[in-house]
Amino acid sequence: MFIQIFLGTCLMLANILVAGLAFWALEVLLMRSRVWLIREPHRPKLALVLSVTVVWVLGMVSAGVWIWAFALRGLGIFASMESSVYFALVAFTTLGFGDVLLPRDWRLLGGMAATNGLLSMGLLTAMLVEILRHVRVSQLEERKRRQQ
Repeated sequence: MFIQIFLGTCLMLANILVAGLAFWALEVLLMRSRVWLIREPHRPKLALVLSVTVVWVLGMVSAGVWIWAFALRGLGIFASMESSVYFALVAFTTLGFGDVLLPRDWRLLGGMAATNGLLSMGLLTAMLVEILRHVRVSQLEERKRRQQ
């Protein structure tokens, strides 16, 4: 039981680290594009930022699933990588089909993967909203500054 909790905690921390680094990288990209983003026209650029951020978020979710899948496969819990990825995706998204199950000795990891996915979705949603808010506020401030 304690081994499962320890491994699950390590996997969750790895996911948080990956998400944090990805958020930092996206923030650097946006800061480098700031001058271009705050110039008119704003709406197409905001749509582009939304699209890029959504793809970025999907990439982070995929990375989280792959981290869990490699760990499950590495522990020998599943015989194939396909089963590991499938279980990780179903657990991470909290879909929980139940057609592929962890062995009894490892079942706590399923709940931890689901918790990790749930927390990741919340974190990534907050990231998406914050990036869009930041870009839009910057655009509005620049418009106001130019009108004065």
